[in-house]
Amino acid sequence: MTISPLYRLIAADGSTISSPTKGTIGGHRKNRIYGRLDCKAARRALGTGRSYEQQRVFFADEDTAIAAGYRPCAVCMPEQYAEWKKQQ
Repeated sequence: MTISPLYRLIAADGSTISSPTKGTIGGHRKNRIYGRLDCKAARRALGTGRSYEQQRVFFADEDTAIAAGYRPCAVCMPEQYAEWKKQQ
């Protein structure tokens, strides 16, 4: 029997939900940034050897990340970041 790992997904109200699926958008809790799961900036940070597991969160979609107060990553989501920047 295989037990699925649980991931922390963040809901629109900011609450944490345990899920066997990691969602489609990754985020960094401390910096309040979200981006694609294959983001080269995120992979570079994870590759430094420092532990980011406590800060790593996932979102079901982009709307949920925005509602939870996160901003788009300038590296992997430049169009969304530019739009977000205009609204600030």
